[in-house]
Amino acid sequence: QVHLVESGGGLVQPGGSLRLSCAVSGSILSISGPAWYRQAPGRQRELVAAISNGGMTNYADSVKGRFTISRDNAKNTVYLQMNSLKPEDTAVYYCNAALWVPGTVTRRDYWGQGTQVTVSS
Repeated sequence: QVHLVESGGGLVQPGGSLRLSCAVSGSILSISGPAWYRQAPGRQRELVAAISNGGMTNYADSVKGRFTISRDNAKNTVYLQMNSLKPEDTAVYYCNAALWVPGTVTRRDYWGQGTQVTVSS
């Protein structure tokens, strides 16, 4: 079975940094459109950052200049470097990607289990 496995969340003080990782567990043929989303209590899930297969990136206005999304294609891993963290960044962060799994005819959307990021003094 194929999964997206996130890691790197935790508790950090305002102004601090964290790096989230999202690794593909299992065999895949390709990964497309990986992105990070987040969901705070009582709020809808929102797109934080996305990166195309060509390396183009897209960020939510609230994180521009502070967060950086990147990918390591050899490791099938996507990262989210988060700097200058603010209390309003507190949320569960989810990895999302379209994966093409061997034996299937098309890509399917996958979500990770989520990792908690808490920004508090």
